[in-house]
Amino acid sequence: MVIVRLGSMGDIFHTLPAAFALRHAFPDATLGWIVEERWAELLCTLAEPRCGPRSPSRPLVDCVHAVNTKQWRSSLLSLQTWERIAATFSELRAQNYAVAVDFQGALKSALCARWSGAPTIYGFAQPRENVASMFYTTVAIARGTHIVEQNLSLAEAVAGRPLQLPPVQCPRDESAERYCEDWLRRERIRDFVMLNPGAGWGAKQWPAERYGQVAKQLHGNSLVSLINAGPGEQDLARTAEAAGGGAVRILGCSLSQLIAFTRRARLFIGGDTGPLHMAAALGIPAVGIFGPTNPARNGPFGTRSIVLRSASSTTTHTRRAAPDSGLLEIGVDQVVAAARQLVGASRD
Repeated sequence: MVIVRLGSMGDIFHTLPAAFALRHAFPDATLGWIVEERWAELLCTLAEPRCGPRSPSRPLVDCVHAVNTKQWRSSLLSLQTWERIAATFSELRAQNYAVAVDFQGALKSALCARWSGAPTIYGFAQPRENVASMFYTTVAIARGTHIVEQNLSLAEAVAGRPLQLPPVQCPRDESAERYCEDWLRRERIRDFVMLNPGAGWGAKQWPAERYGQVAKQLHGNSLVSLINAGPGEQDLARTAEAAGGGAVRILGCSLSQLIAFTRRARLFIGGDTGPLHMAAALGIPAVGIFGPTNPARNGPFGTRSIVLRSASSTTTHTRRAAPDSGLLEIGVDQVVAAARQLVGASRD
């Protein structure tokens, strides 16, 4: 069986519970995953072979099949590109998968499912892109409100019976774990909060300076704040750092290192973005700051959390650059109060 969920980070973490449910339902099956190269580290550490016996470094799947659709599209006329595509799908077909499960519901993910060679392809009856359904042999009606629940309903269609959501395991990279421990020891940091001012687009971004102000107030509770800065988010991190003064450290790290740091966090604070869903999957308490996206569908799942959203925010996935007006109504004091409530509960 091969799972298709190419990206992004948050979507992969929303798919992992259903994938682990399938692993528990079919413990002896060969399970693969087709994923974009940039997110493969969420399934398998860099040092671990992409195929072979499972281990803490690759705890879920037997094979990771990485694709690079963005690079391929940028050089479709290149012979080298077509050689890479052919090699990728030749390796995929060599596994002789009997079933492919498309959790993404896009044309490109449905094509990957078809190119896997699996004779049976499962997908949602109403996929994100209608054309994707042309490539499915079996469809399932999505049930549940949260996307994790909807993904589980597709997994249940594959299994033919109800499934339980087991705990999610993230790959464990021992070098990343050592880096994290050494960094925290060198910085003399014990208890810390992870802050994530970035998000997929501007409308979901609570102002970065407010994250710094939150950090300054939480510093009174002996909590240092680490700002996660993903690619292209350095300016946001520096703005938060300036507002937070000595209460903030900027953290630039790999995905494996981000997993290691998040595992050790007392709390995570951020908007609807991948690192928030990583924290939830790892069981870290979370404060979610939501604007245009619906937390009933996309909120932190499976962990103690408080979600803040203004009643004036309306659900839309239009990728506006300006912050949602309702998001701006959420004040620093509200976020600090939610954070203190969760931190206090974790000490009880």
